[in-house]
Amino acid sequence: MENEMKLEFISKSNNEAFARIAVAAFVSSLDPTIEEISDIKTAVSEAVTNSIVHGYEDKKGIIHIKCKIINRKIHIEISDNGKGIENVELAKQPLYTSKPDLERSGMGFTIMESFMDNLLVESVFGVGTKIIMEKEIKEIPKAENLTLEEALRG
Repeated sequence: MENEMKLEFISKSNNEAFARIAVAAFVSSLDPTIEEISDIKTAVSEAVTNSIVHGYEDKKGIIHIKCKIINRKIHIEISDNGKGIENVELAKQPLYTSKPDLERSGMGFTIMESFMDNLLVESVFGVGTKIIMEKEIKEIPKAENLTLEEALRG
């Protein structure tokens, strides 16, 4: 199965929920578990929030989301044309934040890495950032094909 969608929206904080729900709806064709959907929504939320808070700061800009489904893998790209990240490796360190005055936790990239199978951050300072995430959606055997023992094991 292959499918693709693209989405663009203004970098307003209330659009973060829209982005999470849109990506979750798109991946729903793979019949993911509640945990898989929750992981994807959380990772998307973190990436979009980073674009709004750090990429565009107090300015408005456009956030781009591109999702592809290939076989049972969801590939998500979230990009902005904001200020970019000066030091990606430093920014990916747990608890690092460039905005301590805003009480940011500095865990965005760590959360994305822990909830997704792959994470790549591409950024050019002064140009923008692209976050690429992937997650394999496990196939759950249909109940009618399971033996009683397999169904009980869950």
